[in-house]
Amino acid sequence: MAFTLPDLPYARTALAPHISEETLNFHYGKHHQAYVTNLNGLVAGGPLENASLEAVIKDSAGDKAKAGVFNNSAQVWNHTFYWHSMKPGGGGKPHGKVADLIERDLGGYDEFVKAFKAAGATQFGSGWAWLVYKGGKLAITKTPNAETPLTEAGTAPLLTMDVWEHAYYLDYQNRRPDYIDTFLSSLVNWDFANQNLADAGA
Repeated sequence: MAFTLPDLPYARTALAPHISEETLNFHYGKHHQAYVTNLNGLVAGGPLENASLEAVIKDSAGDKAKAGVFNNSAQVWNHTFYWHSMKPGGGGKPHGKVADLIERDLGGYDEFVKAFKAAGATQFGSGWAWLVYKGGKLAITKTPNAETPLTEAGTAPLLTMDVWEHAYYLDYQNRRPDYIDTFLSSLVNWDFANQNLADAGA
């Protein structure tokens, strides 16, 4: 197969009690795997069969005839990025360059928290909240369904939080705000954000 399910960067038990092994068994083992399986079926024998995941996403973005390819490829990428946006013992205030830019561009950590929580809580239905680097500055954005900042020229994703219900429902039921609070206080991986910032040339 052209695409395979990437390994998690930690054990399925590693984010407990904030995100349970049961959630990861379903979210990673079932949902993420299904996107990979579907994508392989959609590109098999075609011109995108041996393309990179990023190339498939950019080729299919905005093309209604390739909506299935885009939705599955973008969800494979978004989920992989999301797993790395968390780590055991994560959360709390940032450090390094991303901390400096949060202060400069977003009004400080407390204002970042308010804006990021709002992005996640007000994304109607399924989607994602993002911290991105765009135009030399940090910004907070949200995308519906499988949409991703990866398709926006000059935009580098730094972190994402999945707000599809399957990301949190087994652990938090309908309490999306509690899940968002926990993501920020106990899970967010600032080392990953700093690495993505460095890769973007910041």
